[in-house]
Amino acid sequence: MAFLEISNLSAGYGKFHVLNEVTLEIERGEVAVLLGPNGAGKSTLLNAVAGLATIYGGKIALDGVDLVGKRPGEIQRAGVGYVMQSPNNFGTPNIFPELTVRENLLAASTGLSRGDFEKVLGDVLELFPKLKELMHRKAKFLSGGERQMLAISMGLMKRPKLLMLDEPTAGLAPKVASDVFLAVKKIKDMGITILLVEQNARKALEIGDRAFVMVTGRLRYSGPARELDEEKLGRLILGQ
Repeated sequence: MAFLEISNLSAGYGKFHVLNEVTLEIERGEVAVLLGPNGAGKSTLLNAVAGLATIYGGKIALDGVDLVGKRPGEIQRAGVGYVMQSPNNFGTPNIFPELTVRENLLAASTGLSRGDFEKVLGDVLELFPKLKELMHRKAKFLSGGERQMLAISMGLMKRPKLLMLDEPTAGLAPKVASDVFLAVKKIKDMGITILLVEQNARKALEIGDRAFVMVTGRLRYSGPARELDEEKLGRLILGQ
């Protein structure tokens, strides 16, 4: 049995269907890259796993645990961390603008003992050393790159088995984006399985183990990342 198993998944929002019978598998410890054009349904797939979309049919299981029908909090406790798209949008649940960096990390670690919090905090500060000097700064005063570091760190505070990242480099300067890709590799080294939605296909495929291509709510490719290049990706998106 695969670590993350999605079978014949159809999902959307209310009566608006987005995903049509999507089937994919991710093994434990992999970086899986989900590619495709805007509107393909990539974010909806992540939302479905996180319990934030309407599921019309199919199966989602993480480490043998059925996630369909569970509430978002239950899914989080089952081991799913989710860093949603658009870290600059403080309307997302990722970041609280009026709280400091440390307070945001505390908010994301509800249920951890103080000792566990300090240990996980040490891990994320090793991952993003720059946050050490920003611990007492309010999130609303952070740069876009700093906010993304904070958002990813918050996603790690509950020690997830699976971390889902929705376009974590969107809108970031090239140097900051490179730092995020490096962090993804380090998170993998921590033993965390990653499902990454990313528009920078070349960079994503460089760090990915497995790749999926989605077009108009259906999966067009599932296989090793090394076997998918940008030319083949373009043909898949065009339906060739």
